[in-house]
Amino acid sequence: MKALFVLLQYLVPQHALSRVVGWFAELRNPRWLKNGLIAAFIRAFGVNMSEAEERYPEAYANFNAFFTRRLRSGARPLAEAGLVCPADGTVSQLGRIEEHSLLQAKGRHFSTWALLGGDDERAAQFRNGHFATIYLSPRDYHRVHMPIDGELVATRYVPGKLFSVNSTTAAGVDRLFARNERLVCYFDTPAGPMAMVLVGAMIVAGIDTVWEGQVAPPPRSLRERDYRTLPAPVRLARGEEMGRFKLGSTVILLFPEGAVSWDESLAAGSATRLGQVLGSLAQAAPVQPG
Repeated sequence: MKALFVLLQYLVPQHALSRVVGWFAELRNPRWLKNGLIAAFIRAFGVNMSEAEERYPEAYANFNAFFTRRLRSGARPLAEAGLVCPADGTVSQLGRIEEHSLLQAKGRHFSTWALLGGDDERAAQFRNGHFATIYLSPRDYHRVHMPIDGELVATRYVPGKLFSVNSTTAAGVDRLFARNERLVCYFDTPAGPMAMVLVGAMIVAGIDTVWEGQVAPPPRSLRERDYRTLPAPVRLARGEEMGRFKLGSTVILLFPEGAVSWDESLAAGSATRLGQVLGSLAQAAPVQPG
């Protein structure tokens, strides 16, 4: 069954299906249908609405508003740590980058160069560095927050496929995260350069950032933006929201060699909650130019 699930993803029109879902997720009427489908989704996936700012389906204008719901105040206190977890979800993998290779699943790897869309200079910054891959399932809170204070340097939208990013597909599709549509966000931080990669997936209706709004889906071509030229820099504090997925997906963090140390309690399969301890700064790394 797992092999069939993976095979079907090669056969279906991934982008067309995801865009149809995106269109449907924006519908506001008929309200009875919208409310009923949100209620059914909550039951099917066991969504904990007691943590949401708005607990009832009727409070949401459409599915996307529900998918990107806010948490109530105090639901995710920040740990006193150098690095906090950027999202609710599950650790897919985390550890060291071996030269330029990241572990995707047993027997499968991909390169930082491919993940970052062929950017040689920035890929070199993370040689032998550290990575963490966190999967957000449909039941999870879908906003992504900063693990550390950072100033935005640049973004790079990389077009690609839209395979599912769950554990079954990660184990069955080679170079999954370097093949899917994604937005790479580069920050200068107290740990040195950091990349946060927001990976799109099957039926994810969009990727938003707090500084630009919806970024994906745009025209399907590589797009870069330099934020160092703006009159007012984009600075985000540890724990502050930086983006969101319109349904579940994956966020990947990259840090340079020797910059951070992941918390020993975390491993592949560990559940995560926004704000919990992710790791610590291994040293006071200088901020490097992007």
